[in-house]
Amino acid sequence: MKFFIIFISYLDLFHILRREVFAMEKKDINWGELGFSYQQTEKRFVANFKDGAWDEGTLTEDATITLNECAGVFQYAQTCFEGLKAYTTENGDIVCFRPDLNATRMADSCRRLEMPVFPEDKFVEAVVETVKANAGYVAPYGSGATLYIRPYMFGSNPVIGVKPADEYQFRIFVTPVGPYFKGGAKPITIRVSDFDRAAPNGTGHIKAGLNYAMSLHAIVDAHNQGYDENMYLDPATRTKVEETGGANFIFVTKDNKVVTPKSNSILPSITRRSIMYVAKEYLGLEVEEREVFIDEVKDFAECGLCGTAAVISPVGKIVNHGEEICFPSGMDEMGPITKKLYDTLTGIQMGRIEAPEGWLVEIK
Repeated sequence: MKFFIIFISYLDLFHILRREVFAMEKKDINWGELGFSYQQTEKRFVANFKDGAWDEGTLTEDATITLNECAGVFQYAQTCFEGLKAYTTENGDIVCFRPDLNATRMADSCRRLEMPVFPEDKFVEAVVETVKANAGYVAPYGSGATLYIRPYMFGSNPVIGVKPADEYQFRIFVTPVGPYFKGGAKPITIRVSDFDRAAPNGTGHIKAGLNYAMSLHAIVDAHNQGYDENMYLDPATRTKVEETGGANFIFVTKDNKVVTPKSNSILPSITRRSIMYVAKEYLGLEVEEREVFIDEVKDFAECGLCGTAAVISPVGKIVNHGEEICFPSGMDEMGPITKKLYDTLTGIQMGRIEAPEGWLVEIK
């Protein structure tokens, strides 16, 4: 019994010392003033695909990429990416949120773009390795800041004819970011866009860089017209809700059912999937993934946009070519169900609420 007690005490001491080491290594950053922008960190992961195989990959301090002027990524936009975060939890651990799902989604993007899949287990290992090497940039618990992680891949050898590249580079960089909304998330106003985000049977379901480039004109135009975001409709019939340029929709009915649009051209958001699980398993709410018609949007009680950057952005108003759809939740704060979803999911990410098995990968 004495040995057991002493052993437990040493384990506790080990965890305390490890957390203090992480704390001592924190960079001298004004965490409360961080914006959502790029800040170069010390290490990034790089792996190269050549002659039909990936090398082992390595960490490097060099943030510069040197490519031939005719590289495939420049000529034919053969590139895809992912986005996820690392957090300091309430008990001082550093964790990543569901990186296995990012690995799977990136593999799906690579297959659709005729790019070699970076092995999913190696993807997770590389994420962990990169975060660990930059642990000093993971913001302290309670600061509101996080470490944003950007894995990406691109065709790296010269390509002049229209075809897939033969060589590729996979990289991961990290950057500390502040909260997406300073001072809390206030409901936004969006418009129904006349532009299409994706084509039927196209690439809307993958995280290809070109998808985001194609949405830039639409979002700039929306901002110029006084709107925060676009609501894209399905390109085939223009009657069903799809997503925005970088986030999925969730809706809440007046009887508290959580609904999300279903479509083959919507990016399968990891945040959205997590929210739907939280709604059902943690909050006991009914959930439904189905086609959502624009004509029924006015009947919902709450609306939000979900993604890695902001988790959930509440929507207070949608403007559909002059018709204003104002949600009962209003323009002052999140609706009550949206707030519960946000608080529960962020509580899981920050270690305040017990996470489902496998959701948090600890950086050791």
